[in-house]
Amino acid sequence: MPISKFKTLTLVASVLALLAACSPEVGSKEWCEDLKKKPKGDWTANEAADFAKSCIL
Repeated sequence: MPISKFKTLTLVASVLALLAACSPEVGSKEWCEDLKKKPKGDWTANEAADFAKSCIL
Protein backbone atom coordinates (compact mmCIF):
# COMPACT_ATOMS: atom_id res chain seq x y z
CA MET A 1 0.00 0.00 0.00
CA PRO A 2 2.74 2.58 0.78
CA ILE A 3 4.20 2.07 -2.70
CA SER A 4 0.95 3.18 -4.38
CA LYS A 5 0.81 6.31 -2.21
CA PHE A 6 4.37 7.13 -3.23
CA LYS A 7 3.50 6.64 -6.89
CA THR A 8 0.46 8.87 -6.55
CA LEU A 9 2.44 11.63 -4.84
CA THR A 10 5.16 11.39 -7.48
CA LEU A 11 2.60 11.64 -10.27
CA VAL A 12 0.92 14.66 -8.67
CA ALA A 13 4.26 16.40 -8.14
CA SER A 14 5.25 15.74 -11.75
CA VAL A 15 2.01 17.18 -13.11
CA LEU A 16 2.35 20.28 -10.95
CA ALA A 17 5.94 20.78 -12.09
CA LEU A 18 4.89 20.52 -15.73
CA LEU A 19 2.07 23.00 -15.25
CA ALA A 20 4.34 25.47 -13.48
CA ALA A 21 6.87 25.23 -16.30
CA CYS A 22 4.18 26.27 -18.79
CA SER A 23 3.34 29.51 -16.98
CA PRO A 24 4.71 32.71 -18.51
CA GLU A 25 7.47 34.50 -16.63
CA VAL A 26 6.22 37.06 -14.11
CA GLY A 27 6.38 40.51 -15.66
CA SER A 28 6.39 39.30 -19.27
CA LYS A 29 3.88 40.62 -21.79
CA GLU A 30 2.07 37.26 -21.78
CA TRP A 31 1.90 37.25 -17.98
CA CYS A 32 0.42 40.75 -17.96
CA GLU A 33 -2.20 39.74 -20.54
CA ASP A 34 -3.11 36.61 -18.56
CA LEU A 35 -3.50 38.61 -15.36
CA LYS A 36 -5.69 41.20 -17.09
CA LYS A 37 -8.09 38.36 -17.99
CA LYS A 38 -8.17 37.06 -14.39
CA PRO A 39 -10.80 38.64 -12.09
CA LYS A 40 -9.08 41.22 -9.85
CA GLY A 41 -10.72 39.65 -6.79
CA ASP A 42 -8.74 36.47 -7.48
CA TRP A 43 -5.35 38.23 -7.62
CA THR A 44 -2.92 37.63 -4.79
CA ALA A 45 -1.14 40.54 -3.12
CA ASN A 46 2.09 39.48 -4.85
CA GLU A 47 0.39 39.35 -8.25
CA ALA A 48 -1.06 42.85 -7.74
CA ALA A 49 2.34 44.25 -6.72
CA ASP A 50 4.11 42.54 -9.64
CA PHE A 51 1.42 43.76 -12.04
CA ALA A 52 1.85 47.33 -10.82
CA LYS A 53 5.64 47.14 -11.19
CA SER A 54 5.79 45.28 -14.50
CA CYS A 55 2.66 46.10 -16.44
CA ILE A 56 1.72 49.65 -15.41
CA LEU A 57 4.97 51.45 -14.70
